[in-house]
Amino acid sequence: MRENRRVPIIKIQTREIETSGHTSKGNQLKWHQDGWWYKADAFGYESLAETVTTRLLQETDLTGYVCYEPVTVSWKGKLYRACRSQNFLREGEELLPLEKLYRSVTGFSLAQDLAHMREVEQRIAHAVQFVETVTGIQGFGAYLSAMLEMDMFFQNEDRHTNNMALLYRQADRSYSLCPYFDMGLSLYSDIREKYPLDMDAEACRALAKAKPFSQDFDEQADAACRLYGRSLHFSRKRNDLWHLLEDMESSYEPAPSAPWYSPEEWKRVRAAVMGQALSYSYLFQV
Repeated sequence: MRENRRVPIIKIQTREIETSGHTSKGNQLKWHQDGWWYKADAFGYESLAETVTTRLLQETDLTGYVCYEPVTVSWKGKLYRACRSQNFLREGEELLPLEKLYRSVTGFSLAQDLAHMREVEQRIAHAVQFVETVTGIQGFGAYLSAMLEMDMFFQNEDRHTNNMALLYRQADRSYSLCPYFDMGLSLYSDIREKYPLDMDAEACRALAKAKPFSQDFDEQADAACRLYGRSLHFSRKRNDLWHLLEDMESSYEPAPSAPWYSPEEWKRVRAAVMGQALSYSYLFQV
């Protein structure tokens, strides 16, 4: 029996807005409070995209991703559609974007250096070799390949070099892999500027651009998989996703006064997911 899930209203007590995190489109409202990170929608249904992505990743073989859930944020007398995730940083750890690490070691921009390389595989191998040489982390190639497979399936357009990160511990100068995070600009969530709701999912797919190794999702994911292997596979049949998404839509109970996602937004998300499931049928059980 399906259990209804109430969407809580969280009053933000902190006076500060976090500005360290950002998307390629610009800063969005973010807060850190009581061990949780909160992010408000800025361009459309980013929080819904984060929530759906999290739920669908639970049906795959992948692990090590940040889990998001929808909330309503109350900030300075206004209610926002938002999502939250638990802080995954342990005491003494910090989030270290690859762009920042690369600049600190080489003095140059990783994004710009990648752009000067002709072949996609060369760009990916360069990033992997750099990380493994500098940090001593083994298996970063497989980690990166899985990330790019996720971005391909969910059409995540925000994987710039500041949205790829490691965990760094200053006390012993050690590095470790970071949980996969920040999928808000997936599933054509930017309805304010790029993907109006009257645009069908197939037209959206034609406009979507990948980062950071190629603008083509398939090209960069396939290149990474040739180098480091495939990881993404769903444990369900393709058509099961439709029923899963329908159950999600009907199970959430927002507060009567709170803003929530329209039927048209849910319809877009379902169409986006099912379109991808059809395109990548090899990822599913027969």
